[in-house]
Amino acid sequence: MVSQITNGIKVSVKTNYEGTFFQDFKMKYAFTYEIYIDNISKEPVQLQWRKWNIYDSLNKLEVIKGEGVIGTKPIIAPGNFHKYTSGCALAAPFGSMNGHYIMINLSTSRKFKVHIPTFNLCAPFASN
Repeated sequence: MVSQITNGIKVSVKTNYEGTFFQDFKMKYAFTYEIYIDNISKEPVQLQWRKWNIYDSLNKLEVIKGEGVIGTKPIIAPGNFHKYTSGCALAAPFGSMNGHYIMINLSTSRKFKVHIPTFNLCAPFASN
């Protein structure tokens, strides 16, 4: 698990390889990732927006942007956390992801960026 703290928000990521499937006559490698967002600050926050950079070992970059996560804009009280699971498919058996969230401090209405640490996606058969 990798973690990073930005502005009192700790983002931790755990990944899992799910297997392969074919899409448009090409093999894809499926991964899931579990995100833990811990509010270690003293203020309530709300996740407003996200941006993901998804890289595969074939040097392909996919950028995903949008509101919230998994259809929600969670409010996270001080000392609490939000957990969700999502996934992606790569054209190669390994790659990486990183990105950021835009959050709002609900006490001050100030928006701020929270970094999502770079994490690797690797099919077990592809690692030494």
